This record gives sequence, structure tokens and C-alpha cells, in this order.
Amino acid sequence: METIKNYYLMDMGVMLGRSLRHIFRSLDTIITVTIMPIAMMLLFVYVLGGAIQTGTDNYVNYLLPGILLIAVANSIGYVSYRLFLDKQRGIFERFNSMPIARSAALWGHVLTSLVSNAISLVVIILVALLMGFRSPAGILSWLAVAGIIALFTLALTWVAAIAGLSAKSVDGAGVIAYPIHFLPLISSAFVPTASMPGPVRAFAENQPVTPIVEAIRALLLNQPVGNGIWVALAWCVGIMIVACLVAGRVYKKGG
Repeated sequence: METIKNYYLMDMGVMLGRSLRHIFRSLDTIITVTIMPIAMMLLFVYVLGGAIQTGTDNYVNYLLPGILLIAVANSIGYVSYRLFLDKQRGIFERFNSMPIARSAALWGHVLTSLVSNAISLVVIILVALLMGFRSPAGILSWLAVAGIIALFTLALTWVAAIAGLSAKSVDGAGVIAYPIHFLPLISSAFVPTASMPGPVRAFAENQPVTPIVEAIRALLLNQPVGNGIWVALAWCVGIMIVACLVAGRVYKKGG
């Protein structure tokens, strides 16, 4: 049993290395995923921030958690696209004919999403620091933030995997990114939900992004998190489990 586990981890490591090489050979993916959120952060802080009332002295402190989630959402279309290409080119069929773990190739893409997003988010946080972002949070709070974002990334990555593995065209693979982009815009990422009209506020407060943003913001500002963090974790874990199971079935069916 231990030998099987070791071989599985080795297979997954090889597939992760393969996917990472593709990413680093065309850095435009990471650059694109990173630059758009930074541009949005610059726009909202220096152009629109003065007109937005959030109850904080430094708007970038309020804005950063939402920008981090938007960066993750931006990367999802690329995950779906890369999976579609591997399926279309018969890469998965070739791997399945080899003596390697069947799911290792799929996990390679998923783990690559975690690594590439981590790089993008570090760059965004560094830019936010230059813009005046400051956090009184301790190391445990930062680790909690990293854990929540990792779960959020995994959840969206598995959703993207479903689209990439089941799509019939490149456009079909990328379409999953649009509704995911929409969610952070109608949440508390940019403005408090209390400022929104009734129906919009109801949607914003009962969709996944708002509790996740609020939990990250509270942790970074060293404020009480309350039950909100459990709601955020429930959304992340719930979406991840369901999407992972569905993606696994689609992958096996396609293979």
C-alpha cells in the first residue's frame, strides 16, 4: 500500500512538472492573470476610491481581498482551456495507456493552478503594499487567509475542470470564466452590501464570494471573524467536493 502511494505521488509530481513547464514557457498566462487585477486595483483606489464610502481610512485595505479573489477567477479560463487542449489532442488517452496513475494528469493541472495563482497573488500583494496596504494581522491570520484562498482556488479549478473536460470547442471551454467573473462584481468586494438596492443586496449577501471576502478582510484587518469564516469555508469545501466528484466522473467517462 505504501509503495502504491509513493508511485502515485511520483506520478502526480511528474504531471505537475509537465504542466508547470508549459506555464513558465508562456508566462503571458501569469502576466495576464496578474496585470488585470492590478489595473482594477489602481483604477478603484486612485480614480474611484474617493467616491466610495467603506468606513475605512485606506480603501486599498478594504479592496485587496476582493482583488485577490478576482485574480483567482481570472485564471480559471486558462485552466479550462489547457484541459480542453489536452483532451482534444489525445494527451489523456496517451497517459492512460502508460503505467501511471489514471488521475495524475488531471491533478497535475489542478496543482499547477494552485502554484501559478500563488505567484500572481504574491505579486498583487506586493503592489498593494506599494499603494499603502497595511495589515496588523499576525502569522496565524495570514496562514488562515492563505488556506481560504487555496480552498477557493481549488473549488474554482475543479469547476473549470468540468468545463474543460466536457467542452466541445475552445469557446465552450472558456465560457465558464464569465459567470465566475460576475460574482465578485456583485459582492462586498468593492463596496459594502448595505449600499446596494434590495434585490441586488440579497443576491450579494447570499452568494459564495461575499462571505469569503468578508472572512479574508476580517483576518487581514485583525478584526473578529465570527461565524462568517465557517460560512466561507462551507462554500469553498462544498463547491470543491461537488465539482471534484463531477469532474472525476467526466474525466473517467472521457478517458
